[in-house]
Amino acid sequence: MYSTKVGMLKDILTSAKENVLSDPNSELEKTGRIILKNGLVVDPKNEVEEVLDIAILNDEIIEVGKDIYIEKGDMVISCEGLLVVPGIIDMHLHLGDLFEVSTNPIYGSVANGVTMGLSPGAGNTFMAPALLGSEVDRGLPINIGLYQGAANVLSTMLSVEELIKLYKGQLEEDIASKKMTRNGITNTTAPLIIGIKDHMGHFIMSDENIDKIFEITSKANLVYMTHTQDPDHAIRLVELSKNRPIHLGHTTAAGCGTHKEASEGMKLVLDLCKKENVTGEFVTTMLRKNRGSREGLTMSKESQRLAYEALEKGLVDILISDGQNDATMKGFGDTRDNIPALLELSEMGVLSLRDSVATMTSNPAKLLEKRTNNKWWTEKIGHLGKGALANITIINSDVKSAVYTIVNGEVVGFENRSVRRGSGAGGFISKFGMVKRVGVGDLVMFSYKR
Repeated sequence: MYSTKVGMLKDILTSAKENVLSDPNSELEKTGRIILKNGLVVDPKNEVEEVLDIAILNDEIIEVGKDIYIEKGDMVISCEGLLVVPGIIDMHLHLGDLFEVSTNPIYGSVANGVTMGLSPGAGNTFMAPALLGSEVDRGLPINIGLYQGAANVLSTMLSVEELIKLYKGQLEEDIASKKMTRNGITNTTAPLIIGIKDHMGHFIMSDENIDKIFEITSKANLVYMTHTQDPDHAIRLVELSKNRPIHLGHTTAAGCGTHKEASEGMKLVLDLCKKENVTGEFVTTMLRKNRGSREGLTMSKESQRLAYEALEKGLVDILISDGQNDATMKGFGDTRDNIPALLELSEMGVLSLRDSVATMTSNPAKLLEKRTNNKWWTEKIGHLGKGALANITIINSDVKSAVYTIVNGEVVGFENRSVRRGSGAGGFISKFGMVKRVGVGDLVMFSYKR
């Protein structure tokens, strides 16, 4: 009746043989290596754009080259016809922010190819690193870090000088317990941030307090990020910066016409980006043909043209998503647009493929190294060289989506969906680098003998 013989796969799948359980996987001596085979590797930092293999062991890349020898027990992923890039770094991505009760932006981000997300919640307090770190301890599939809200930074009895010492890990215990919080966990983990976030939609700070935040970020090597939507607010902050570093978050939002005529607003913030101490970032969703989304914001055609021109000139060289449209803390864009935007910018000739990939890999790593004064950022992330952390995004260019998301050497996303077994792959990111466990989530479960 059937002409085709389908056979069985007893050599590779668990089954039964002679009335006994057969488990070929347990009998195979695994090397622990993952080999990514024959993908088009685009690695901007190392100026690579060719078909290569990549070997991963544990959480690091150990070899990149042609025809890497496959040993018995290696896990092999065929990447033929796929684009292999450094893991996407989204340095402005709201994750689990405020009242996240009905959506799951962390797992959605991983499905969309993001390997590292830095969450700029303006409501983040001194306790935020402990709370988020606890989630990492219990298991997240993404490398995650956070910015602290600027108003919260100045909410305690600590002086500016003491806050600078805090973020350097130099604040005395008795001062923290008398002037910051009465929580030992909070006092211990509070320095573990990326930067400080100003947000004119949450609070408007006095000139005096803004100057204090600039003093803290510039001396403690933190990113000063501001919510860029009202051009007048951005102009005010840049004037108050007194040439100290400032990063204009989602710069393209100023080109959406909410606070000033769209193209005029865009021109004003782009002029700010010409200053040596000012950097900016564009929202991926706003760079696509729809120029934004109904649930986020939409640019005018002229504003978008100005954004393309700024990218071509290198005036702005970082792209971000800002979040996901359906999250409680709604971003102006969505991680689902990251990969399509990177590919479309190349297809339109706005950027080369290598330069486009760099906007969400080596470029944010370079900026974060500069602002935090920490070479970890460019040594361990944002590239695919030997010794880098194995954070890799593998893309199907035909459908513009992530086929594999690899975080610290583990597959956490497959075919634009998160993989449940990858929930513990992520680490906690701060200006000092990454740890796999903060320890807060472990405190009530167990302890280590020390």
